[in-house]
Amino acid sequence: MKDKNILILGATGLVGVYTAVTLKAKGYTVYAAAHRSCDNGFFADYGIPYYSFDISDYSSFERLPKDVDVVLDFAGAMPARMKGYNPYAYINSIITGTLNVLEYMRSIGCRRIIFTHSIADIVDRFGSKEPLSATLDMHFPLTGDHTVYSISKNTAVSLLKHYQAQWDFETFILRLPTIYAYQPNPYVYINGEKKWFGFRFLIEEAIKGNTLEVWGNPKQEKEMVYVLDFVQLIECCIRTNLNGGIYNVGSGFPISIEEQIRLIADTFNTTKKSEIIYCPEKPSSPQFVLNIENAKKELGYAPQYDFKHFLSEFKKDLESEPFAKLWGKRSDFD
Repeated sequence: MKDKNILILGATGLVGVYTAVTLKAKGYTVYAAAHRSCDNGFFADYGIPYYSFDISDYSSFERLPKDVDVVLDFAGAMPARMKGYNPYAYINSIITGTLNVLEYMRSIGCRRIIFTHSIADIVDRFGSKEPLSATLDMHFPLTGDHTVYSISKNTAVSLLKHYQAQWDFETFILRLPTIYAYQPNPYVYINGEKKWFGFRFLIEEAIKGNTLEVWGNPKQEKEMVYVLDFVQLIECCIRTNLNGGIYNVGSGFPISIEEQIRLIADTFNTTKKSEIIYCPEKPSSPQFVLNIENAKKELGYAPQYDFKHFLSEFKKDLESEPFAKLWGKRSDFD
């Protein structure tokens, strides 16, 4: 299957970059496309052609290659990157955008698509001690900054299922929690306001040797998926003989907030280790663990990165900043 030509939409984002360079190194022919007008020559350094396009404008798909066997659709607006609030950005980039992607694929004879869904559609199940199934019915939150985003993602999934039934598309839908990897920008938007990404804040405090706080219930567990496990699952979807399915992107190594913070303190400053204090009066981290059994059995997915291993890889990238040409450096966001 490594003779397959892979087109990555949303290639300049976190999962897009790591997926592009990893698949290229494995021998795949990779094309990268995103909304950015210029990638600063980043992808050319890896022998990957880069195309600037607008997913909401079908005419811009004329710029994209025609010899594509698999499309990886990571594109579209995200709440964590949205300053303020613009629901049209979700509708245009995710619903209209997905329809445009599917029509583009139909026009070039490409039938396999891998689409990144969101766990926002099952957020009402958070708190369960049982791993959440990949086949749970899709819902959406009725309030908050993820509502129209979730509606748009669910609608896109319905479009994918329609094209699978009508035109024999091979549709792989991956439900993602946060995917973790180093990138220099430590901020996200919550309800349109710029905030520290909590995980990055803990790391920056640990680097300084400052006190780290464990909020709420220290035993609450959650998925912490490293990007290279995500890429492994992507390759499983590329290589399989199956014609599609819905799969959770989980780590297989759920970890408590207490253990996360202990390992962060151990990893990022060996000369002045942070003191850890408990703050039970503060809100707990949401608990959720994803069932990945169907991905293991059907696709051969075998996660490799527990939290300690993933922190080691994260630290290497934080120190070397391998993608600074595209994203800038950590110091650019001070």
